[in-house]
Amino acid sequence: MKNHRNTIFYFVVTGGFTALIYWILKIGKSLEIGKNFIRPVTENGHWNDFIASLTLNLHHPLAILLAQIITIILVARFFGWVFRKIGQPSVIGEIIAGIVLGPSLLGLYFPEFSIVLFPVESLGNLQFLSQIGLILFMFVIGMELDLKVLRNRAKEAVVISHASIVIPFALGIGLAYFVYFKFAPVGVAFLPFALFMGISMSITAFPVLARIVQERGIHKTKLGAIVITCAAADDITAWCILAAVIAIVKAGTFVSSLYVIGLAFSYVIVMLFVVKPFLKKIGELYGTKDNLNKPVVAIFFLTLIISSYTTEIIGIHALFGAFMTGVIMPDITKFRNLFIEKVEDVSVILLLPLFFVYTGLRTEIGLINDPFLWKVTGFIILVAVVGKFFGSALAAKFVGQNWRDSLTIGALMNTRGLMELVVLNIGLDLKVLTPEVFTMMVIMALVTTSMTGPALNLINLIFKTKEVAILDEISNGNKYKILLSFGNNEKGKSLLRLANSLVKKQTETSTITAMHLTLSDEVHPYNLDQYEKDKFLPIIAESKVLKQEITTLFQATVDIESNIAEIANNGEYDLLLVGLGKSIFEGSLLGKVLGFTTRIINPDRLIDKFTGKEGLFENSPFDERTRQIISKTKIPLGVLIDKELQQVNQVIVPIFCSEDSFLIDYAQKLIYNNDSQIMILDVNGNVNTNFVLKSAVNSLEERYPENITMMNEKIIKKDFLANLDLMIISVESWKVLLDSHSIWLSRVPSVLILKHCFI
Repeated sequence: MKNHRNTIFYFVVTGGFTALIYWILKIGKSLEIGKNFIRPVTENGHWNDFIASLTLNLHHPLAILLAQIITIILVARFFGWVFRKIGQPSVIGEIIAGIVLGPSLLGLYFPEFSIVLFPVESLGNLQFLSQIGLILFMFVIGMELDLKVLRNRAKEAVVISHASIVIPFALGIGLAYFVYFKFAPVGVAFLPFALFMGISMSITAFPVLARIVQERGIHKTKLGAIVITCAAADDITAWCILAAVIAIVKAGTFVSSLYVIGLAFSYVIVMLFVVKPFLKKIGELYGTKDNLNKPVVAIFFLTLIISSYTTEIIGIHALFGAFMTGVIMPDITKFRNLFIEKVEDVSVILLLPLFFVYTGLRTEIGLINDPFLWKVTGFIILVAVVGKFFGSALAAKFVGQNWRDSLTIGALMNTRGLMELVVLNIGLDLKVLTPEVFTMMVIMALVTTSMTGPALNLINLIFKTKEVAILDEISNGNKYKILLSFGNNEKGKSLLRLANSLVKKQTETSTITAMHLTLSDEVHPYNLDQYEKDKFLPIIAESKVLKQEITTLFQATVDIESNIAEIANNGEYDLLLVGLGKSIFEGSLLGKVLGFTTRIINPDRLIDKFTGKEGLFENSPFDERTRQIISKTKIPLGVLIDKELQQVNQVIVPIFCSEDSFLIDYAQKLIYNNDSQIMILDVNGNVNTNFVLKSAVNSLEERYPENITMMNEKIIKKDFLANLDLMIISVESWKVLLDSHSIWLSRVPSVLILKHCFI
């Protein structure tokens, strides 16, 4: 009854008021009399009106800005991915993306499209939005700095850091002496021009350097700690110098700038001794909570905006205020992590690429249009490398580092990246740098940043040493060593249970290493230790339940597949275990296979397909990542397709061909260590016809008669497969099963797909 009443009420209200709206609009037309409406009547008038309206919408400033953001993010992410794949920091690719979308490429070859997408009148909106992104990013950079670490290594770090600033700064001013007459803007004095050339030569990109250090796996070494500390000290010093330089440029004279510097000094004092204690009290009150409520977040963001506004008004740029706010944030790791997570995705993914493209729009490679200008560009790069690279290296050598570490520090400190672009854009905005000099310096920033990776590789080659990824691993040639690589925590626990089943009773003669690799772009350097702890916490807890000692290995990298294979190949491991996950049975990968599960296939046909001419990885049953690991790994490899594996008690081992004989070794390990029940399914009578297989199986039957069951059924019952814990199968036989659209695939338990070392 109640439902009928609601229905009647709904139709009465909506129908009645709809009729009222129609009546008001109809009688309202009478009010138009005498208003002299001009209604142009043309052929297809309504269509033309629609097109005109659509065109107007497309040229609306908001529509243009949104189109720019969509294009910028897509192109920046693509170039970042490409450069990450070739071993370069993704920031290089994003800078290149900006240049590609600017007048150097898009504007040169597709000028009409460039004018439509980036009209001159729209660049102001793009600039301001990119500046907001930079303010948020500099806030994060300030939070990255661990001042306690800086104090602990202050002596070495300050010497190296300040030498790496003073030497290139002096060389930059010397360079300005030679290029001022020809390249300085009209009306700009030598002092501001020389100071900007000096600061441009001496800056270091702390974020890029931190990512390279973690990608190289040296962030926990003494060398990595020194480099990070040097870069932090460099950042603080360079930004203070930049603030002073901006003050001098805006004030016009050095004496006038002293007033600005005095105000800036007062601002720093207030931030350190008034604002910082206030924020610290808030941090102590709310730092233990998992989430921050909106009023608390508002206080910190308001502090950030007021600080940036203050430094902009003083005349030392809003970015310095954002950086300073990050530095004085409460020294509580969890608290800073929460803010980094809130700010970083928006600033790095959405807003920061806008800055790269805005820089690209101002970079005109075509301005460097004769050999002389390219010679000057080359000389600028040479001065930058000599000053920063060798200046840092010599200082490191002086404080007691060996030549290898000293040159490594020099190569890393020579990384300029984003910070250089920030300085150059400020110089161009202040009209201290001409577009030609700006373009030359952008090229220098790209070259010095991209040379860092190759320079580190060359240093390692010259000194014939290699960074050891496995820092805590002890070499034991007689031990059976398993390396398991996991991404998802639950899959990692399944891999650990499987590894434990293989070595449970051989703790003295075996080791298990649990490894997690992550893309360096997906984890912030400041969060690195906490991220590692969170990732391994469930694995370590599971190892305690299993009473299995494990070694943990964590590394950030740009190429997960290659690094997994490299670590496995160089670590003298006997088995590498990786996981695919349950989704392999549910997604498109086996969609075609599961579509044929109503058919029962004779296993004899499987052998016919296997002995055909199809390649092993043609129409591969694995995703791209797993396929790369398989092709690059030179040791035995197991790929676990995990369907929530909890135990390894009931195991089936199908033998499709004589080459599957190596599977018997793993069956023996499971019987000895885990007392597993093994069902060997002889699909095509290979056990009886192959001497090696027959001997291996007979040996198992003699030693463990209670654990071995031989089977040769052509059709497997659904209920039987459902009661199993694991199927162990070779790569080739798994490929055969997939290609045959076998009924097995819809019923199998977790699967361990093994590649032997001779494959």
